[in-house]
Amino acid sequence: MASRLESVVVDAADPRRLARWWTEALGWAVTAEAPGEVAVEPPDGLGVPLVFVPVDDPKAGKNRLHLDLASGSVGHQAAQVDRLVGLGARPVDIGQGDVPWVVLADPGGNELCVLDPRPEYTATGALAALVVDTADPAALAGFWSQAIGWPPAGSGERWSSLRSASGHGPYLEFIRVDGPKVGKNRLHLDLAPTAGSGQAAEVARLRALGAAPADVGQGEVSWVVLADPEGNEFCVLTPRPEEEP
Repeated sequence: MASRLESVVVDAADPRRLARWWTEALGWAVTAEAPGEVAVEPPDGLGVPLVFVPVDDPKAGKNRLHLDLASGSVGHQAAQVDRLVGLGARPVDIGQGDVPWVVLADPGGNELCVLDPRPEYTATGALAALVVDTADPAALAGFWSQAIGWPPAGSGERWSSLRSASGHGPYLEFIRVDGPKVGKNRLHLDLAPTAGSGQAAEVARLRALGAAPADVGQGEVSWVVLADPEGNEFCVLTPRPEEEP
């Protein structure tokens, strides 16, 4: 049994504004809007939604989870960069050096990469990958593979990758970086129990895999906040209506 990856949650000072920016960036659409969150999803319904939630704390330091955008050619990559900058993104230097991808920041300061064309991302849609900084790519990928049931999709000396067995949507990638996690992540994953499993049982299973309880000031809420073995926060939701056991 594994949880379902429900969404990527993005902290934002102005969730509505940042969500609208990402609809333009990805060609997605706002599918739900409430005072506490704004959801953005791909038009075909395949992939991982983005959910923007209000926070008061300003961004501090580089995000440990960021989004990679796909491109179809070198010319398309350049056009993507120009278009995103025109929408309000800005180039940022995070020490990437001379690389074939382009690092930008969205209007909330969240880093993103516009990738050079790569064949493995031709069928992902606009969002190529969810990328997690880690000290140990293989170990952290192993935890997340068991957590959400995504099988390995490749690995190298400094990276490991997972992909949904459905073949739809982005990869989940783990890249070795130097330096420890500092503070609460501004992007995190939300998981939902799959059919046949309740929230409490799923929390127990994830803790047995190596997750630990985390307090990010959530107070009394219906979800449970955990941290993966490297301290990255994630939430276990109550079962969605279609997932009720």
